[in-house]
Amino acid sequence: MATQIVSKVKNLKGEIIIPADKSVSHRAIMISSLAKGKSRITNFSSGADCWSTLNLFKNLGVEINVIDNKTIEVLSRAKFLKPNLPLDAGNSGTTMRLVSGILAGQDFNSILVGDESLSKRPMKRVIEPLSLMGAKIDSIEGHAPLKIIGSQLHGITYSSNLSSAQVKSCVLLAGVNERTFGKTTYIEPNKSRNHTELMLKYLGADIEIDGNKTTVSPSELTAKNIEIIGDISSAAFFIVAGLIVEGSDFIIRNVGINNTRTGILDIVQRMGGGIELLNQREIAGELIADIRVCYNDSLKSCKISGADIPKLIDELPVIAVLASQAEGETIVNDAGDLRNKEADRIACLVKELRKIGVDIEELNDGFIVRGKTSLKGGSALDAYHDHRLAMSFYIAGLICENEITINEFEWINISFPEFSYLVEMLKS
Repeated sequence: MATQIVSKVKNLKGEIIIPADKSVSHRAIMISSLAKGKSRITNFSSGADCWSTLNLFKNLGVEINVIDNKTIEVLSRAKFLKPNLPLDAGNSGTTMRLVSGILAGQDFNSILVGDESLSKRPMKRVIEPLSLMGAKIDSIEGHAPLKIIGSQLHGITYSSNLSSAQVKSCVLLAGVNERTFGKTTYIEPNKSRNHTELMLKYLGADIEIDGNKTTVSPSELTAKNIEIIGDISSAAFFIVAGLIVEGSDFIIRNVGINNTRTGILDIVQRMGGGIELLNQREIAGELIADIRVCYNDSLKSCKISGADIPKLIDELPVIAVLASQAEGETIVNDAGDLRNKEADRIACLVKELRKIGVDIEELNDGFIVRGKTSLKGGSALDAYHDHRLAMSFYIAGLICENEITINEFEWINISFPEFSYLVEMLKS
């Protein structure tokens, strides 16, 4: 078990290039494997979760060549081979949920497994709509391993009670399968991240997007080169650090600013934070920009709920750290799905941040942070096998009066192995 000691810093200066977006990297492998031809994927994520996806599709018979750690070639016949062994999604909920939609309509049977943490996460949310499409999936009370009986699927209209990009993507990937009969329409209460829709459209799918409703028909996809945007979820840790570490002023390069993912930017604006978008442009159907972040000692609290949540669900732990340095009460509601992540992020976040002096209260579906608070630090914090908690605690440690220790810090490698190196770049 690796531990990380974090001490207070004077300021953060310079510029960094943020790593590739994990959500887009996952989808680039999956959707390129559904397309016919050769796709060259550049700026692929170094996170372990994305490599779980890559290795899984290799085990489905897709020819995938690793040119270097960031450049991948996918040569696909748009057809998969029956795997000889269970397909391992590792720690990646994205992998397991999205691949379920692809495997459900194949002409062979398969088994999806994951590590101990992933095996505790709920899969009923994808099993239900897939079953309505004619899929046959056995599970252990809605948890992995998933035994998928390859079936002929039919399109449905599905209205979800949950705004989840993973569930939406699972259903759309099942609907685009050429073995699926008819159109598939997915309706969600609030717009969740739309990387799947954009990439399907980019590779030629028959897809219609109308607000919160997306309709896809069985389609033959055509391979194209895909450049992966920088990950705004990773950038969020640095955005918060720049706002709360006194004297900071730096630039984060190549950050994806897809409007279904920019909840962190919306919240920072509401709180009066100092950020500036520079050099806005588009690559492979996605918007991208450089972000300048400056320290702000006049942050104000805000309320976060409803339509906000799908756009920043992964950023809420580090937003709690940001809220500790804002005047007033920051209230987060409608975020109950945080309890179904790698850990119960609400309970664990509240327990650990209290150790270092954050005034935070647990709610059933979120939390309340009361600021502005001087953080004392001087404690050991547990990461609970959760990479986002570990990195959020690290950012908090940069402003604590006394150093903190974070246990199980190696879990950051799941999503962001470059994290510590990039922080050190801004310190120097």
